[in-house]
Amino acid sequence: MNRKKVLLTGATGFLGKNVVPVLSEEYDVIGIGSEWDLRDQQAVDNLFFEFDFDVIVHAAGSVGGILANRENPGKFMYENLIMGANLIEAARQFGVDKFVLLGTVCAYPKFTPVPFEEKQIWNGYPEETNAPYGIAKKALMKLLETYNEQYEMNCVNLIPVNMYGPHDHFNLTSSHVIPALILKFYNAMKAGERQVTIWGTGEASREFLYAEDCAEAISLAIEKDVEPEPINVGTGTEIKIKDLVVEIAQQMGFEGDIFYDSSKPDGQPRRCLDVERAKARLGFEAKTDFQTGLKNTIEWFLGEQK
Repeated sequence: MNRKKVLLTGATGFLGKNVVPVLSEEYDVIGIGSEWDLRDQQAVDNLFFEFDFDVIVHAAGSVGGILANRENPGKFMYENLIMGANLIEAARQFGVDKFVLLGTVCAYPKFTPVPFEEKQIWNGYPEETNAPYGIAKKALMKLLETYNEQYEMNCVNLIPVNMYGPHDHFNLTSSHVIPALILKFYNAMKAGERQVTIWGTGEASREFLYAEDCAEAISLAIEKDVEPEPINVGTGTEIKIKDLVVEIAQQMGFEGDIFYDSSKPDGQPRRCLDVERAKARLGFEAKTDFQTGLKNTIEWFLGEQK
């Protein structure tokens, strides 16, 4: 039996490095990174001429944490819009069998009732610091829906919650919360500092999905035939940032003081997904408990520092 060929964008990034091993068990994976400029339609067309593939998994993105989002709103919105639109249109022209889009929880309205249900995604404006990125991804979701309606394109819209795991990007200005906190505590311990300052009040809550679990959801999305409606991908549980900070400090052995700078934004007050549609449509349930996933992430990070 011939194995399907899957084009994975963002293969050299954090999520991509976790996705490639999982997909490679079932599919022939063609992974691409920044060597292909997906903002350029001609480059995208050349990609389709050079490689033959059955499925596209679009995991590439231009994104960062709160600070990066505040400093690059136009860049993030433009690049995410144009990369996705170029790929979707090329997939239509070249007759690709299936398109799997990795959206973002940032697309949900700021005050979405918890747990977030997919039907709520159009009911308001996203949290301000993430809005340009979230709106760009939401526009791509709608573009796929219209291509399904007009051209019968087979597509899946996945909405993963905040992800973490090995191979993440550890940078204080551009990382998401978990790698940023791990790096912050590491730097403090290395410098012998007794206090760490955390952005915001710590009262906001987040849900976190281990990247390897997200890879399993992507594999199921390739396999299953589903409608192009959005599908949440997460664990269905949340943790306050204050509790997350304590957990990371304990796992890393930090014994100093923790100060919360309430002059800095918390971002969206709460994020927690309703994951029933993923169970029903894909048969997906996250397997990795948070403490184990966090331990694996910290161990990977510390191993990279040697």
